[in-house]
Amino acid sequence: MGNKFKRILLKLSGESLAGNKRYGIDGARLDEYAAQIGEVAGMGVRIGIVIGGGNIFRGLSGSAKGFDRVKGDQMGMLATVINSLALCSALNAIGVKASVLTSIRMEPVGEYYSKNRAMELLQQGHVVIIAGGTGNPFFTTDTAAALRGIEIEADVLLKGTRVDGIYTADPEKDPSAVKFDGITFDEIYRRNLRVMDLTATTMCRENNLPLIVFDMDTAGNLKKIMTGEKIGTIVRNS
Repeated sequence: MGNKFKRILLKLSGESLAGNKRYGIDGARLDEYAAQIGEVAGMGVRIGIVIGGGNIFRGLSGSAKGFDRVKGDQMGMLATVINSLALCSALNAIGVKASVLTSIRMEPVGEYYSKNRAMELLQQGHVVIIAGGTGNPFFTTDTAAALRGIEIEADVLLKGTRVDGIYTADPEKDPSAVKFDGITFDEIYRRNLRVMDLTATTMCRENNLPLIVFDMDTAGNLKKIMTGEKIGTIVRNS
């Protein structure tokens, strides 16, 4: 069976990287993610990745504690760079070619991001990890993922979370919540569902980039999506 998608942008949660710890990086979770990504890369899928930084520092909660919002968001951007370097290292350790591009200049930590460089590395079979958010404050890493997904002409944006899709309400708080197999962007607006922030959702909708929300913490799920198994929730324009 062929791959359902040829090029993907995978958005990973920083909090998920913490695994069973409250913060920081859980080595076992990192290795699990690297194994799943390596398996899909081995199938010939071109992979771009954006990782959050909430396991290290979250700008918005920092600003609530008295940090200047711009400084707080810049600290959050640097947190995403730490996570990106960790994932790159874990992928390299299992023989997967991976590179970190940063949206803020910080050579030699990572190469400065440009679409051309990202596409070149993808063509060479590298997993391209794009760190530093959009490079601007007041934007989330979800928005960065939508932006980079559109730029690298991904077939789909995959949002890996700890829940197995989109529900009518938060399934961790409301046991009566019902899961959607598929939903439109318009319905997400209508129901005011917190899938991604509105900027990210609007970018996907306006650029016709489908979104799949799925449970990345269950090993094998990423490959299942590539082979066309119906897991998670798919969001489309119609």
